[in-house]
Amino acid sequence: MRFMLFTYRDPDAQLNPEQRATVPAAVAAWCDEMDARGVRVAGHVLSPVSDARTIRVREGELSVDGGPVSEQTLHIAGFNILECGDVDEAVEVASKNPGASFGVLELRPIEE
Repeated sequence: MRFMLFTYRDPDAQLNPEQRATVPAAVAAWCDEMDARGVRVAGHVLSPVSDARTIRVREGELSVDGGPVSEQTLHIAGFNILECGDVDEAVEVASKNPGASFGVLELRPIEE
């Protein structure tokens, strides 16, 4: 089964400079472990939400707006596509992602 794991930035989570400095290495270690297990298909960090564009075509007219689709307090910071045997394995994999300790993770099955 494939899953999309969204990582959200939590604006209420406050990391001190030392904690913030450990994040890249912790994420890289998680990626390496999940790649070695063969469960991580792809993943990337996203640019800040200020770089987002919302695109719509209505009645043949293109509309491009700056910003995310919705005005919410949590914004997607990155994503990973996981290939797991079942939802329990996907939850176990997601729970090891460092973002779970200071952000919010959303795990959703991919319909195939």
